[in-house]
Amino acid sequence: MFDKILIANRGEIACRVIKTARRMGIKTVAVYSDADANALHVRMADEAIHIGPPAANQSYIVIDKIMAAIRESGAQAVHPGYGFLSENPLFAKALDEAGIAFIGPPVGAIEAMGDKITSKKLASEAGVSTVPGHMDLIADAEEAVKISGQIGYPVMIKASAGGGGKGMRIAWNDDDAREGFQSSKNEAANSFGDDRIFIEKFVTQPRHIEIQVLADSHGNCIYLGERECSIQRRNQKVIEEAPSPFLDEKTRKAMGEQAVALSQAVDYASAGTVEFIVDGDRNFYFLEMNTRLQVEHPVTELITGIDLVEQMIRVAAGEKLSIKQDDVKLNGWAMESRLYAEDPYRNFLPSIGRLTRYAPPAEGVRDDGTIIRNDTGVYDGGEISMFYDPMIAKLCTWGPDRESAIDTMAEALDTFEVDGIGHNLPFLSAVMDHPRFRSGNITTAFIEEEYPEGFVGVEADEQTSRKLAALAAVMNMIAQLRRTRISGAMNNHKRRVGKRWVVKIGDHDLALKLKARNEGAKIKFADGTKMDVETDWRPGKALIEATIDGKPVAVKVKASAGGYTMRYRGIECDVQVLRPRVAELSRHMIEKVPADTSKQLLCPMPGLIVSITVAAGDTVEEGQALATVEAMKMENILRAERKATVATVEAEAGDSLAVDAVIMTFE
Repeated sequence: MFDKILIANRGEIACRVIKTARRMGIKTVAVYSDADANALHVRMADEAIHIGPPAANQSYIVIDKIMAAIRESGAQAVHPGYGFLSENPLFAKALDEAGIAFIGPPVGAIEAMGDKITSKKLASEAGVSTVPGHMDLIADAEEAVKISGQIGYPVMIKASAGGGGKGMRIAWNDDDAREGFQSSKNEAANSFGDDRIFIEKFVTQPRHIEIQVLADSHGNCIYLGERECSIQRRNQKVIEEAPSPFLDEKTRKAMGEQAVALSQAVDYASAGTVEFIVDGDRNFYFLEMNTRLQVEHPVTELITGIDLVEQMIRVAAGEKLSIKQDDVKLNGWAMESRLYAEDPYRNFLPSIGRLTRYAPPAEGVRDDGTIIRNDTGVYDGGEISMFYDPMIAKLCTWGPDRESAIDTMAEALDTFEVDGIGHNLPFLSAVMDHPRFRSGNITTAFIEEEYPEGFVGVEADEQTSRKLAALAAVMNMIAQLRRTRISGAMNNHKRRVGKRWVVKIGDHDLALKLKARNEGAKIKFADGTKMDVETDWRPGKALIEATIDGKPVAVKVKASAGGYTMRYRGIECDVQVLRPRVAELSRHMIEKVPADTSKQLLCPMPGLIVSITVAAGDTVEEGQALATVEAMKMENILRAERKATVATVEAEAGDSLAVDAVIMTFE
């Protein structure tokens, strides 16, 4: 077994590998760029070596720099994590030539499966069902349009060396194909150093289901069940689960056996994932094989009890698998929510900055037997950089069945505190409560079908509004009691807190009567509805954990004028707690109107202007591309919302802009 391994990666996956290596008694070496000097993976590792500037193409994916770090550290093996160099055959060859073990598959398997075009041809030859498409390289945008028309729209334009949703576009017509080809090509070049593109038929209403395989160098190969990865945005997975609520045992076995057959055809050895598109009749088609550890591997670990990182290390050390196919048992259900630094209220645009508050839920086995696990690479006070993937953490839960795993996830998301940046916690919470998601009737089109105008939050129903109103009234009571104590009015201080209040939630006024007591209050609404609230909340806490009529609830809160901003299960609302007379007068207040920005194109995220496609004086049509902004390795095309004439252009290609910086104005 190895004494020391180097992790050629960063963030949560580097931290994840370090945890298993530490448990196995193996020392670890981290590498870091200038931007990651204070990163969590650097703090956790036994050693850390600086490898260059923030940009990945000047640090994390420069093979010579990683090789120099290996020599300096004396590491005997390298775990590549996912992304970066994990599926780069040149890196694997360099390690082999240097006598360093690669904790991943053989070079031949990486070359065969890492190239999406070659892998589809090999899969077809191995008898694996594949999606129709053009498997040869595409020269330019016009050829992409021609081939797309021959295949038949819609089509998927994909980077041959792609992964993680980068270098992928769906085209529904010639214009989409032309634009998508160029954007995919640019993203592929920036993320993988390989801009080759191919096109395949896009299967409508599909499910994305993948099979985890594990193989050694002695000819043994098994599959560890499947993961459902259908909740996606822009081909980027957001929520995963294991097993799939859709597969039956017959389909699971057929997919698993095909995944194993394909792995054996390329002499695979290590952990890997064979991805399939599955239609409504459970017909499945090979999509690609990822010759690395997947982001979503924790859900497989939770339902099988198998540490995939440990198995990868043992296989790389030459050991035989100690697990046979008959040993693999799927126990219970697991969920994974990817917490991203993306603002769901701004069409999931990337957000960067300092984490002024980062407090994940406690990990481990809960009193009811369910499990919470949080894989992360950040910490309270840390910084989210514009140079890397926007993932903050992967929150995972396990329960004996799907419903309990979802309930546990919803409760864990309720107590997950993040401030300082935009993030998708509200969206994740909304999905967990969505009836369609809970039913298991999901496809890769779930987000665009259920949120066609983007995510604007969840509207609180009557019962939830009452809960929030009751909590706000109790917090207001606690704050007032605190003020009376501070002022020295100790005698009969509870009498100094008013009993009658009006809680304003959005356009609704909820009149209530409050009776203070130790650790909470009894609430009676005007229509006679009663609630008994107990909490140990204190002013300044950003999370109120309480019981309402004996049932636990957790809501994120932030003090505001006359009340609080409250976040709960995708709901975000400003709540005011007013005395009845003040509430009556407030109805006559003039509403503040936000500034008119309809004649400006604003930068929706911190990013780099890749191109400006119009000039002052041009007339633009609705939907026309105006500019392209790159952020966190993804290109975003900004389009005209209506027909207009460009008055001025305030930015140019190469400019780095902040959120809401003016790119151009219209007449």
